[in-house]
Amino acid sequence: MSGIATCLWMDGHAEEAVAFYVAAFRRAGREAAPGPVLRQGQIGPNAPGSVLTAVAILDGHRIIALNGGPEFRFSPAISLTVTCGTQEEVDRFWEALSEAGQTGQCGWLTDRFGVSWQVVPKVLPEMLMDPDQARSGRVMQAMMGMTKLEIARLEAAYG
Repeated sequence: MSGIATCLWMDGHAEEAVAFYVAAFRRAGREAAPGPVLRQGQIGPNAPGSVLTAVAILDGHRIIALNGGPEFRFSPAISLTVTCGTQEEVDRFWEALSEAGQTGQCGWLTDRFGVSWQVVPKVLPEMLMDPDQARSGRVMQAMMGMTKLEIARLEAAYG
């Protein structure tokens, strides 16, 4: 596991978020496990004994959910990306992560905790980086018209 982790500032939902992410990744067929929970001591921002942080290991990436309070909210300026090898995998992640959340354009969604995710087929960056600008442009145009990304439609546009 990398020495870098993603910390998500939550407002009292750290344990719930970790359970949601672990379940979503498992439903999508990826490895996921809850990690340690750190409880608040006598000194700190939360009530003694309450959860301060909860950890999830999602496909080898450590996520730390911090019960930091209501001061900060998420925005789409930061997102987590899941790269998928098949349409079935895209579908599973899309369904799991968007549950009680909102779907957006171009493979983006916001989960029920307000965290933005990109669910991306592995072939998409390869198509978009094709030196043939006509091909890559058709793929970009197709992608811009989608919510959940569909590999077959992207491949058809790629030609």
